[in-house]
Amino acid sequence: QVQLVESGGGLVQPGGSLRLSCVVSANIFQLNTMGWYRRAPGEERELVARITIKSAIDSTTNYADSVKGRFTLSRDRAKNTLYLQMNSLKPEDTAVYYCNVDRMGINYWGQGTQVTVSS
Repeated sequence: QVQLVESGGGLVQPGGSLRLSCVVSANIFQLNTMGWYRRAPGEERELVARITIKSAIDSTTNYADSVKGRFTLSRDRAKNTLYLQMNSLKPEDTAVYYCNVDRMGINYWGQGTQVTVSS
C-alpha cells in the first residue's frame, strides 16, 4: 500500500504562484510514474503533469498544453516528495489537485488539495 500526502493548496490571486507537495510513502525508485491531476467543478479529472520513470537516470516529463511554460514538475528522491510549482496562475487553474503514482501497475491517489485562483 502506498500513501500520498498532499499540501500547498490555497487561495491566490491571478498571476500568483503556489507550490504543491506530495510526500510518497514508497521509494521513488519503485514507481513507474508520478504526477498531478486536477478536477475543476463540473469537469472531468485531467492530467496536469507527469513524470515517467524509466530508470534511475532516465525519465520524461509531460505537461498539459494549458500549463506548459507556467508549471514545473520536480521530485526530491531523498525526501520521496513530488512537487508542482505553479506560476502565473489563472482563474481557470482553479480545481482540486490530486497527486498520483503508479507502482507495479497499481494507481494510488492522494486526498486532493484545493487551489483557488481569484481576485
